[in-house]
Parts: sequence; C-alpha cells; structure tokens
Amino acid sequence: MSSRQDRKKKKKKSRLFKISMIILAVLIVGGLVYAYSIYQSFQTTMDQVYEPLEGDTDKRVDVVSKKDDVKDAPSFSLLLLGVDERDNDSGRSDTMIVLTVNPAKESIKMLSIPRDTRTELAGRGTVEKINHAYAYGQVSMAVDTVEQFLDIPIDYYVKVNMQGFQKIVDAVGGVTVDNPYELSENGNTFPEGEITLDGEEALTYTRIRYADPRGDFGRQDRQKQIIQAVIDKGARVQSMWKFDSLFDAVGETIKTNLTFEEMVSIQKRYKGMQHNIDQMRFEQGTGERIDGLWYYLPSERELNDHINILQDHLGVDGQEDN
Repeated sequence: MSSRQDRKKKKKKSRLFKISMIILAVLIVGGLVYAYSIYQSFQTTMDQVYEPLEGDTDKRVDVVSKKDDVKDAPSFSLLLLGVDERDNDSGRSDTMIVLTVNPAKESIKMLSIPRDTRTELAGRGTVEKINHAYAYGQVSMAVDTVEQFLDIPIDYYVKVNMQGFQKIVDAVGGVTVDNPYELSENGNTFPEGEITLDGEEALTYTRIRYADPRGDFGRQDRQKQIIQAVIDKGARVQSMWKFDSLFDAVGETIKTNLTFEEMVSIQKRYKGMQHNIDQMRFEQGTGERIDGLWYYLPSERELNDHINILQDHLGVDGQEDN
C-alpha cells in the first residue's frame, strides 16, 4: 500500500517538476525574446538619432577605440549642445559643453562655454554670440565655431532638444535634483534643496535665467543637472514597459554623429571614467554691452589656459596641425 502511495507521490513530483521546467523554459524564452526586442528597439532608436555632420570639416573621424585595452585607445572630444527649439524658431544652443576623454589618464575634462561668449563665427566671418552659430548653420557651424574658438578638433557631438527633453523626463518617471537657490518662473516655485520634477517642470527649471543670481551660468548648471539626472534614472528604469516610451522620446529629442557601434564601444571601454571628471568653466571674463547686445568677453589668459589644458588632454597641438 505504501509502495503504491510512494509511486503516486513520485509521479506527482515528476509532473510538478516537468510543469515547473516548462514554465521556466517559457519564461526564459519569453525573457530572451523580450530582451532581444528591447535591444532591437534600442538599435532602431540609435539609428534614428544618428545624424552625421554635413560639409567639409577638419575634425577627426573613427577615433573611438575597439581595442580591448582601453589605455591604448586615442583620446577624443565631444560637444554637447543643449538646444532650445520652439515652434517657428530655428533655435539657439543655450548649453555648449566640451568634453575631452583621455583613456591613458583615465580622465575627462569638461568645459562649459557661456552662450553669450563673443567670438568669430566659423564660415560666416562675423563676430557675434557663440550660440548664434547654431541659429545660422545648425550643428555643423556650431561644431566648426567651437573648434575655431578652442583650437581643438571636435570629434563627436550630441544635440539635445530641451523642448522635447520633457518627454524623456516623463518617460523615466520624473527626476530629482538638488536646487541651490529658491527660484520662481512662470508661476512655478522651486524651493531650495532636493526637488522632484516632472517633464514640464524640468523644462521650466532649465529655462530660468534672470531669476538666478548666477545668470546664464546657473541655467547651464541646471541643464547639466537635468541631463545627468535623466541618464542616472534611465540607467535603472525598473519597469521594462517604460522602454518603448523612453526610446520614442529619445528618438525625437537627441541627435548625434556617434554610431550605434561607437556608443556600445564607449559604454564598454570608457564608462569607468565618468567618476573622474574635471569640470572647467570661464570665471575671469567680463560682461559688456556692444551695439545694444550683452556679451560675455572671456579673459584671454584664461581662454589660453583652457586651450592648453584641452590640447594636452587630447594630445594635439592645435586644429591646424591635425
């Protein structure tokens, strides 16, 4: 009798085991299919955001290393453009940040360029605010002008449309930032300290200028805050179901001349350097009104110091020598 019961128990356990294995196999296969669909969606989105520079340029190409030893990889530079493009407006680059990456030194230099900086616009020959370059000639003129201003090659660019960036903020479920000053804009009040923002609030927060005692420098810092918060939050989005809306928002908001393969290479081989960033900024310049417009006039000595640091970090002697 007990032997019969034992056989029944064994059969029952065997059926449960088989059912469990079938369920597990289905989950694994389903997970792999979904992971593959996410990968495919991501690759499709990256193909959508890819936009090479038009026209002739002195910039270097294909500098991101595919070698296993990252220390043998060459240094490269990237221009981050935070562009405020509204309806019926060609837009201006409110944020211009140059990053240079040096694998041998395992470090990144980050230089913010004030949007009102007075300089000659490449290909136009006029002396104007540096952010006018984007308004006249889009990314190509902005890149050429920054190359000319800093006398270094700009290898890559990433353009972020701040108007559409609110969709990305909403897609990751909002962001939390540390606000150094209480600020008010368009009926919104942002208290000092840690604040959590949805997409619309984040967009308003990045556009504050005159209410901030730091002026344009403050706006640059807030835009960097929001971008960094989105990157951090997006990297740990817990719900897989958010990826579709996130990828859609990214495809509408970001443009870059980095290919999908180059992004993967950077993520794998350079990611450890994000914790070793030396932030540089213009602090010794002066403001002056010329022909009715307010300009930021950088200190010549400080500008040359920045140029020398960036050239050394990239291992170049100047644009004309590359």
